[in-house]
Amino acid sequence: MKLNLDTIILFVKDVDALKLFYSDILGLEIIEETKSEWVVLKAGNSKIGLHKIGEQYLGQSKEAFHVEGNTKIVFETDEDIRKVRELLLQKKVKIKEIKTFERYDYLVCDGEDPEGNVFQLKPKKH
Repeated sequence: MKLNLDTIILFVKDVDALKLFYSDILGLEIIEETKSEWVVLKAGNSKIGLHKIGEQYLGQSKEAFHVEGNTKIVFETDEDIRKVRELLLQKKVKIKEIKTFERYDYLVCDGEDPEGNVFQLKPKKH
């Protein structure tokens, strides 16, 4: 069996806020949209879908929605990770320090979107 990743779908409370984050902050291209319900963004050879979560799954809390997930979306980039991280910090994005690991050819930097979905930026070491 040969599989190719096509789309990762995130179930989110505020499709419009996450659309702005992934398109305006991270620069992904919007390729499909149903206002406030569904957005598909181009992420290299794959796509990210943002799907409005049903109200029955949100509970009654008025607090900001924050996901407790076990998934991380990893974006490989050719850009200077230090400059990208600084730009994201200026835009008030939650983002951690840059790190790497022994015998690993990449720098990594983890951040969170407005609903707590974890993403990682990963440029190759020079």
